[in-house]
Amino acid sequence: MRLQIVALAMSLPGIAACDRETASRSAESRPHGALVVFAAASTTDVMSEAGRRFEATGGPKVKFNLDASSNLAKQIKAGAPADLFLSADEKWMDDVAASGLIRAATREDLLGNRLVLVAPVGRTLEVKMTRDFDFAARLPRFQRIAVGDPSHVPAGRYARGALETLGWWESLEGRLLPTQDVRAALRLVEIDEADAGIVYATDAKRSDKVAVVAEFPPESHEAIHYPVAVCKNGSPRAAEFIRFLRTPEMKEVFEQAGFVV
Repeated sequence: MRLQIVALAMSLPGIAACDRETASRSAESRPHGALVVFAAASTTDVMSEAGRRFEATGGPKVKFNLDASSNLAKQIKAGAPADLFLSADEKWMDDVAASGLIRAATREDLLGNRLVLVAPVGRTLEVKMTRDFDFAARLPRFQRIAVGDPSHVPAGRYARGALETLGWWESLEGRLLPTQDVRAALRLVEIDEADAGIVYATDAKRSDKVAVVAEFPPESHEAIHYPVAVCKNGSPRAAEFIRFLRTPEMKEVFEQAGFVV
């Protein structure tokens, strides 16, 4: 069973890699005038909705490359054509900015999020988000915890920070199933291949197959900010799309999905 789980966790990055290659090829062959938006995987639903609504206002067609922020940043640095970058944390936006690949004056924080612990619906799991709660000792049956890879996925880095603050990291590190992005971590919990998962509140809200066990205290990890910026060689209409994301219409969409605007 353990081998099957590891194989699944390893296969998800492979699937994501294929998706990235497809997205890159799609971006390279984009129709003249289309906007190519590189956006964090956790914004998949709301950004797809934003694209549809923007096009309905008469804006250009919007094509998305949705992936872990780290992968998107690496693709932009490697020369992938992108008009706009929406990262799930400051770190990867800083990384792209340091390479001179965004227009600094257009950068702003667009969204915020929260970090939660989830489990498959119906699974009994009671957790206190305090240092005196010994997760590993009190919940020995929970051996598989899905999480975005802490080495490069923003949600995973936030998760590691929270676990370290709570004093749980050392006892739980061996139980973590690192995935290519936060949506892959959610998927492992949904299909019951993980006993629990650490994901964004927005990811948990969109799924009817997981239940939120507890929310990590905001002070236990870095503030979760989603910075957005026009890329160095981005279309002038990319700034127009950012302005659209700031409209009351989109504010309602973001908040209904659970994001903090």
